[in-house]
Amino acid sequence: MLRLFHTADWHLGQSFHGFDRDSEHAAFLEWLLETLVARRPDALLVAGDVFDSINPAATAQRRFFDFLARAHAALPELQIVLTAGNHDAAARLEAPAGLLESLNISVIGTVKRDAAGEVDCTKFLVPLRDGGGNIQAVALAVPFLRPSDVPVLTDVADPYLEGIRELYRRTTDAALARHPGVPLIALGHCHMQDGAESRDSERRLVIGGAEALRAETFPAELSYVALGHLHRPQELDGGRIRYSGSPIPLSFSEKDYSHRVLEIVLDQSGLASVTSLPVPKTAALLRLPAGGAALIEDVLQCLSDTTFDAAQPPNTWPFLEVRVLDTSPDPTRRRRIEAALEGKAVRLASIKLEAPDRPAVEHNAAAPTLADLSSLDPEEIMIAAHREKYRSEPDAALLAALREILTTPAS
Repeated sequence: MLRLFHTADWHLGQSFHGFDRDSEHAAFLEWLLETLVARRPDALLVAGDVFDSINPAATAQRRFFDFLARAHAALPELQIVLTAGNHDAAARLEAPAGLLESLNISVIGTVKRDAAGEVDCTKFLVPLRDGGGNIQAVALAVPFLRPSDVPVLTDVADPYLEGIRELYRRTTDAALARHPGVPLIALGHCHMQDGAESRDSERRLVIGGAEALRAETFPAELSYVALGHLHRPQELDGGRIRYSGSPIPLSFSEKDYSHRVLEIVLDQSGLASVTSLPVPKTAALLRLPAGGAALIEDVLQCLSDTTFDAAQPPNTWPFLEVRVLDTSPDPTRRRRIEAALEGKAVRLASIKLEAPDRPAVEHNAAAPTLADLSSLDPEEIMIAAHREKYRSEPDAALLAALREILTTPAS
């Protein structure tokens, strides 16, 4: 029997509306280390997006390597398998692979090709051993695949998607040939069809969004598929394919997710059990007003009436998104919101402007041609745009400001 932890999408080094997330990541990694020590799995699988960018800050890199060193010191027999995601610099993540191997850590970031130009699928094979050193499973540690990484196929409808499918097929065949009779699990960093996306935080993998894989991309011989990329925890194909989800919320659309690490148990017949281990939240994400966007005066009253726990350390104060109905231009909006929050134990991360529900405006006039541009009146354009956005006439002060700009000579 083999016990594994599956996690992904740490996004170390993320800047959240200008705020650093290092204290939250530190708390997660501390919890993860304590949980590893308490439950003593045989391996930790990290399915991509270790970092938030290809050039992570030194603090994020230090946090990462410190965790690896502490995990090895606490659990010398723990295997750690890491793959690169679309946010990671694959070659850079893989660069210290030789050194990390001495700590029982396998890092796979790039695709290797042989002399004939074919993908060397054996690079992805990582035998997983129990406490006695016996191979109990094999991980197919496949990183995020770009179109140039997959086998070249001809006469197929979609060379990229079919190439990914072929790569997993060949890697599975290589694992079966080298390690017959043991369960196979695969890692992947990809977007599955029917997978639920998180708005505002997940970067499209391919321009146009035509990158979603079908469940049959992963051969039936695979007992479990550990995925990264989608931040919402979810399962597909009857639970054989799972996204662990991100360990902390990475956008306000993720504020209500149940963040977790998955504990996988394999026996000789394959997948025996999956247990969800909830990750404690150290900083909440809040939206006010809770019922949705409101007029600015109502928003200010809501902020004034809301209390926050001032006993919390500042690095655990909640992040706040304020939602305001955008009924007219208001250059004082941010200043008034900041004044309403002054002295409160909260971090203003975002002011989200939402348009009121109004009837659509009919457009009867034809669009101006390039030859007409010189005859356009800026004031008429501004008035039309104001009517379009706010369904009202601009006030006198706004028009006066525009006219002052138009009549002031350029310096």
